[in-house]
Amino acid sequence: MTILIENLTFECIIGILEHERLTAQKVVIDCIIDYDYSPNRFINYADVADHITHSVQTKHFFLIEEALESLSQSLKEKFTSIQTLSLTLRKPDILANCTVAVQERFNF
Repeated sequence: MTILIENLTFECIIGILEHERLTAQKVVIDCIIDYDYSPNRFINYADVADHITHSVQTKHFFLIEEALESLSQSLKEKFTSIQTLSLTLRKPDILANCTVAVQERFNF
């Protein structure tokens, strides 16, 4: 089974520039989870979205790459039936003429 969470948008402290450490900025996260589904063993997508938001907002990452690595570990710990996970984290407002992002696929 696959869960898709697209355009999960919230503000957080993330980045290495001085102003990024002082002012929250918008991030947009996409998450694709492949997992071993059965009727009594499912993943609640609302719990996944809440976990992602809470994790990124509370940890104040310097690098978006670090945020993805941390999220992959914490999601796998919380939702043990995850088999593969794809995460994309975008910072749409950091540069005036484009959106920057990192993306990684994790196999467990």
